[in-house]
Amino acid sequence: MVSLSGFLVLDKPAGCTSHDCVSLLRRCLGLRRIGHGGTLDPDVTGVLPMAVGSATRLLPYLNDDKAYEGTITLGLRTSTDDLSGAVLQRRPVPELGVVDLERTLARFRGAIRQRPPAVSAVRVKGERLYVKARRGEAVAPPDRQVTVRTLELRRWNPPHLTIQVRCSAGTYIRAIARDLGDVLGCGGALARLRRTEALGFGLAQAVTIPRLQAHGAPTTLLLDPRQPLAALYPQHRLDPAEHSRWRCGRVLPIPTALPVGQAVVVLTPSGVLAGMAIVRFPGQLQPKLVLDPRS
Repeated sequence: MVSLSGFLVLDKPAGCTSHDCVSLLRRCLGLRRIGHGGTLDPDVTGVLPMAVGSATRLLPYLNDDKAYEGTITLGLRTSTDDLSGAVLQRRPVPELGVVDLERTLARFRGAIRQRPPAVSAVRVKGERLYVKARRGEAVAPPDRQVTVRTLELRRWNPPHLTIQVRCSAGTYIRAIARDLGDVLGCGGALARLRRTEALGFGLAQAVTIPRLQAHGAPTTLLLDPRQPLAALYPQHRLDPAEHSRWRCGRVLPIPTALPVGQAVVVLTPSGVLAGMAIVRFPGQLQPKLVLDPRS
């Protein structure tokens, strides 16, 4: 029996959690084995990749960079670093031009230390910060290193600025809003955020929830699991003899010169995704993830 496997990219609306989206897709597809590729806060919209069936095992191999477009409101600080929280302070916004903002934004590009929001999914002593916040516990999360690959100012309409960001996993745009406001001396909070890319998927591939629910054959919306891997890794297509050895988890010879440690996408003789391997020694492929070719 052939089971479902692939990716479905949701355009998550505001007002629902990432887990809500998983539950919805489980009902639509009649399948339990579904996971998502990166939590979005309830108020955030945009790209939420969903892995279906055996594709859930591919999530660790995907590019975990994210891209966002967001609007920051200057002149206030909140308990959550966005407009959903209680306002803690209001301050006048100084006279700022585009050059001033560009100069300040430059401080947030590259590898930076960032303190996550006090209300977030980050775990401290084994418990998520938003759970502690519900109990009224004030916890200062430790800062951590993140990488902001690009940070561009798109619009400046005082006191609101719109930015586009490409960053590593674990980067909080809310924290950028807060810290930018601190540097400018007036405070800042995230007013709106939309994720435009995640795990190699973009908005052009995303499906809205109404479209998913109205679709007569939602399984046809699944994307080929090979798609997000193609731009990241070299491929090796097995011949019939290698395929038998591969299914037993045995090391295989590889004719191409690839560096030790290189991950490789492995395909069956017919081109179906068979799994992932790593070059363990020169000219040798060690299976790391062996998929059932029927899935």
